[in-house]
Amino acid sequence: MKTISVLAALLVLGGAFAAVAQTPTVQHNTWMSGAPMQTPVWAAAGAVIKDEIYVVGGVNSTGTPIADTQIYSPATNTWSTGVPLPTTLQGGSAAVVKNVLYIIGGNESSDVCNTERITNTVWAYDPKTNAWSSKSPLPIATCDAGIAVKKDIIYVIGGVDANNNRLATVQSYDPATDTWEENASLLNGKSEPSVGRVGTIRARGHEPLVVIVAADGFTASGWSTDNEGYDALTNTWTSLAPDTEARNWACAGGIGTKLYAAGGQREGDVALSLTESFTVAKNTWKKLAPMPQAAMAAAAAVHHGRLYCFGGTSTYKGAPLNNVQIYQP
Repeated sequence: MKTISVLAALLVLGGAFAAVAQTPTVQHNTWMSGAPMQTPVWAAAGAVIKDEIYVVGGVNSTGTPIADTQIYSPATNTWSTGVPLPTTLQGGSAAVVKNVLYIIGGNESSDVCNTERITNTVWAYDPKTNAWSSKSPLPIATCDAGIAVKKDIIYVIGGVDANNNRLATVQSYDPATDTWEENASLLNGKSEPSVGRVGTIRARGHEPLVVIVAADGFTASGWSTDNEGYDALTNTWTSLAPDTEARNWACAGGIGTKLYAAGGQREGDVALSLTESFTVAKNTWKKLAPMPQAAMAAAAAVHHGRLYCFGGTSTYKGAPLNNVQIYQP
C-alpha cells in the first residue's frame, strides 16, 4: 500500500509539473492582435471596468462622431455592444472609479476639437443600472485632454478649448462628492498628451510615490517632446527628460513604474509606429518593439499589465482602423 501511495503521489506531482510546463511563456516586448472592432473608429475613449475594456464614441468611416459603446473581453477575445452614450462624442477622456465609467469633455458634432461644439459634459455609466447619467460639468470645457486616476480622484490634464487654445489647466474630479477642483497647471499647455499614472521606487514615509506623467502632445508651437511629472501630494509639476520624438495622439498608459507610449502623430501629419517607455526613477526613455500598424488617435487602455490600442487612423482625419494592437512589456 505504501508503494502504491508513493506512485500515486508521483503521478499527481507529475501531472502538476506537466500543467506547469504547458503554461505559455510570456513573450516580452512583443505585439499581438485582438479580434477586429465591430465599428472602426479614431479619437474614441477607452477604459477598463473589471475585466472588460469599454471603447466609447469616436469618429467613424463617414467622418462623423458616434455614440457607440463597444466592449472588448480580453479573456475571450470577443466584442459585445454596450449602451450608447446619450450623445455623439469624439475626443472625450475616459476613466473608471469604483467600477463606474466616466466620459469627460470632448466634441459632440465635429471630427476635430477646435470648434464651438467642445463640451463640458461628464457622463457616468454604472454597470449595476446599465445606464448613463450626467454629472457635474467640467469647469472649463476641453477636448483631447489627458486623464489619470489617483486615489479615486480623476485628473483631466490639458486639452484644447473652443478657441483652439492648448490648455495648461489640470481639473480634478471627486466622484464621491461630484465636485471639481482646479490644480496646479501644466508647465506647458498641450492637447493629446501621453498620460499615465506611474509608480516609482522612491517613497515618502511608507507610501510609494505615484507620479502622473504627461508627455508629448500638441502645443501652441506644434508637436512637442515636452515631458512633465505631477506629484498630487505637493500639487506640483516637474520638468522631466523630453521624449526622443515630438508627437501627439499616442496610445499611452502607465504600467508599473513606466509610462508606455505607442504610435501617435508627428509633424507632417504622419502616423508613427514608434513605441517607447519612460522610467521616472531613471528619468530616461527607451525604444521598444514598434507597433505592427502605425496609428494615431487610437483609444488606449491598460489591462493586466498590457497596453491595448484600439483603432485609430493612419493619416490625419483619415479612414479609421478596426484593429486591436496589444503590447506586452
